[in-house]
Amino acid sequence: MQILLVEDDRPLAKGLQQALQKQGYAVNHVETGQACLHVVKTEPPDILVLDLGLPDIDGLAVLKQIRQHTKSLPVLLLTARDSANDKVAGLDGGADDYLAKPFEMAELLARLRVLERRLSTVKSAEICIGD
Repeated sequence: MQILLVEDDRPLAKGLQQALQKQGYAVNHVETGQACLHVVKTEPPDILVLDLGLPDIDGLAVLKQIRQHTKSLPVLLLTARDSANDKVAGLDGGADDYLAKPFEMAELLARLRVLERRLSTVKSAEICIGD
């Protein structure tokens, strides 16, 4: 499972990368919204973990641009914005899930597993021919 992690806090991103890789995920990390948009267009991940407070483009604007091109990419917002209004804006803006910082790694992993389950119901490598 390929995850694109979009996080501008380098120590946090490094820790997340290591923890997710220990769980068997392949993790690609970028620090900006522009880099995220480029990767999503050229090498689409299976799941996108997106921070909202990015240095170049707000994460909600990044999400909006992504949703204009693809509705199927699972997106988990991982952000310090923790008000109810922020959560509603993120979910209404196209996110599949929302997790506020600080968070427990076990909860993040559980939420990623949920996105994986949803993804597996949509994608399948199985090809059936005839009976």
